[in-house]
Amino acid sequence: MYVTFRKPLNNVKNIIRTYCSSSANSKDTQQRNYCIDLVKKNDFENYLCTLLVNGEIRRNAFAIRALNVEIAKIGSSVSEQHIAKMKLKFWFDSIDKCLDKDVKSYVADHPVLYEIKYISERHKITKAYLKRLVTARDRPPNQQFITCKDMEDYADQTVSPIYFLLLEISGVRNLNVDHAASHLGKAQGITNLLRAIPYTRRSEALNIPQEVLIKHGVSQERILRGKADDKGVEDCIFEVATMAHQHLEKARSLQEHIPKSVRPLFLPSIAVDRYLERLRKAHFQLTDQRVLQRDSMLPAALYWNHFRLKY
Repeated sequence: MYVTFRKPLNNVKNIIRTYCSSSANSKDTQQRNYCIDLVKKNDFENYLCTLLVNGEIRRNAFAIRALNVEIAKIGSSVSEQHIAKMKLKFWFDSIDKCLDKDVKSYVADHPVLYEIKYISERHKITKAYLKRLVTARDRPPNQQFITCKDMEDYADQTVSPIYFLLLEISGVRNLNVDHAASHLGKAQGITNLLRAIPYTRRSEALNIPQEVLIKHGVSQERILRGKADDKGVEDCIFEVATMAHQHLEKARSLQEHIPKSVRPLFLPSIAVDRYLERLRKAHFQLTDQRVLQRDSMLPAALYWNHFRLKY
């Protein structure tokens, strides 16, 4: 068993070394490495998944994920809503400048925007997908999800465009593939919302739909306290986790319709599945250490599924 897992882990380390060393010889090293480091620091699981994407797509994937990190960080780094809106406006307007070939501006000086422009000059990408990553985040931090549908829509809008963009860059335009990407985006987005709950500030809305709280007679305060023996809280988390799992299973049911060349783009499903399984084993206790700690065997699981061309 030790040998079985040791080899994949060593192979992942070799991929990291090879990619970093090859990047060091290019003229735009700083811009590319900035995006890689940004994703590694703020979105480690997707960083690992992106390392296993092949060729030029890997560079593009790091750029798009870095853009998403920059946008997603605004909500947690800014307390004043009007300042958050100004920052979102900056990214919204910058997308136009990145995709306008005639505009000479600050784009070349910002590593993430530089990389987005690099993509736009080589691939036909849909501007609306990039802008959706921005507009989806434009909501007050104290605005709660009323229904499960509200939560699904938010998850879809904040994550799925990333997959749509990567599929466009890969040259794949297929209804079944887009359908799988949308379901994976919802699964990952809902899981992200669950994972954020233990870090919710008192001034922020809880990432549990109001209809779920009312159904189980649970207050936001009880969710935040997170007592291990609170059956109502467990039922609420279970219901939301089940939503994520259903979307994950739907994405996986379409696996045979996904070209093998782009299946590595769907590897984040492994991280989502493993988190939901840890949550189940912890009886849906979000603050359990098994749930909070980093998944040390994720690199091996990712490499094994990449080798099998599964997700």
